[in-house]
Amino acid sequence: MSTREKFTGVNSITFNKRFKEDLDCYEYLSSIKWEKGYFCKKCNNDKYYSGKKPFSRRCLKCKYDESPTVNTMFEKLKFPILIAFHIIFKVSIKKKGMSSMELSNEFELRQKTCWAFKQKVQRVMKSSLKSPLTGIINADEFVVGGPEEGKRGRSKGAKKLIVLALEILEGGVGRAYAEVIENSSAKELGSFLRKYVSKDAELITDNWKGYAPLKKEFLKLKQVASEDGKNFKELHLHIMNIKGWLRGIHHHCSKEYMQDYLNEYHFRYNRRSNMGTIFDVLIKKMVFFE
Repeated sequence: MSTREKFTGVNSITFNKRFKEDLDCYEYLSSIKWEKGYFCKKCNNDKYYSGKKPFSRRCLKCKYDESPTVNTMFEKLKFPILIAFHIIFKVSIKKKGMSSMELSNEFELRQKTCWAFKQKVQRVMKSSLKSPLTGIINADEFVVGGPEEGKRGRSKGAKKLIVLALEILEGGVGRAYAEVIENSSAKELGSFLRKYVSKDAELITDNWKGYAPLKKEFLKLKQVASEDGKNFKELHLHIMNIKGWLRGIHHHCSKEYMQDYLNEYHFRYNRRSNMGTIFDVLIKKMVFFE
């Protein structure tokens, strides 16, 4: 077992020097895939020799030949893996990411091809749910798509309803998660909070009735008047930033894919203080996706 050389940083020139051709990418995937040692997927043997393709490994016992891309998000890729690495780098390190149209123009691929691959990247950007939010948490729902005639309050009409939870830290904010919900009932809100918020957290919401039944589970849940958002300034700023990002970069997101965009936004947001490792984290998730 050898220690692999992780790529760190957000500098494009450094990235281009590290990944100059497809072979560099296959080598990197190989170092991730077999970082903890080689075991044949067919017979579990741990002895191998070089396979037919670059950096593939052939089992010494059953002769199964496995490439670095098999059973990863890179399997059956329809364009050079070097371009895939560049797309992942740009989507991960740019503050606002890149739309499929921007990727299409930059890498000279069809927009639908870029959109399909970016969908794969977004899929692995979802939270592992292993580190729930702790401390002081603000939570609220919001609608994406603007006001709809005849619809007021929590009524969303044909728009997308989203619930958000944000860590409030001394002098700033921490991590955040958001999820598309069907309605603002205690059932929907509770399902979200159980996934992302610790039961020990000091959870603060507005006076919406949907949160009241959850006090039995979240014993530190406190409801306060919103005062048109004045009591939840950080939360509402975060909501405005999400809406601005969706309008400015992606223009329109259907309900079917809205969760993917929320995952993308918060994957970057929650790693904003550690951007140097974000590319490596994402590539690893692409290799060991669930």
